[in-house]
Amino acid sequence: MKSAGSKGSTAIAHATERYAAGDYAAALDILVHAAVGEGEYLDLAYLLGLCYARLERFDEALLYLEQVVTQGLDEARIFQCRMALAVVYSATGRSKLAEYELKKMVEASPETSQVCAALGHANWKQGRVTDSLAWYEKSLALDPENPTALNGYGYVLACSGRDLDKALACCRKALDDDPGNPAYADSIGWVYFKLGRMGEAGRYLHAASELLGDSDESIEHVAAYEKALNQP
Repeated sequence: MKSAGSKGSTAIAHATERYAAGDYAAALDILVHAAVGEGEYLDLAYLLGLCYARLERFDEALLYLEQVVTQGLDEARIFQCRMALAVVYSATGRSKLAEYELKKMVEASPETSQVCAALGHANWKQGRVTDSLAWYEKSLALDPENPTALNGYGYVLACSGRDLDKALACCRKALDDDPGNPAYADSIGWVYFKLGRMGEAGRYLHAASELLGDSDESIEHVAAYEKALNQP
């Protein structure tokens, strides 16, 4: 008869396969029914946290991800869980906590373009424009082709009214890399709006709003565009 630990290992292995295949719901279903030994609990918590984060069940994600960060010994896993925590905190409007997790990552390992771009976003959400631009510039110095950094940098430049030509170039490059990304379409639409190129602005802003749904920023951008059009 298999021990609980042996059965747990098999369940975790199967869940890992489903997670890698992008089937997060199936992976989660395996994990929540798994019986694991004490020595395997953090392996279970690690995957549960990632699955819940992917499925946007953020409260449950935080519960498990924080356990791995505080109790785990695997540096690679802690790094990944801190990034997931930063994403969750950012998605739930807790930018200061997102920044805390990202800075812990910077302290523990060399800066990466991904982490620097995330810090750019966290600082922007806290209203620190200069710090935000500095982090995006670091991100692009590490990887000039990073579309997240290009889009974020261009968007912050546009919102702060700094170098709109550079903002347009950055957002255009990001959108060329990922043409179906509605957030990138919204950003370039906003740059065109700031440039006064209303025809292009409307095309991109409206296309983005159809896909972004109830995004506050997208709604505000379309409202600003419509107001500008209706001014005498």
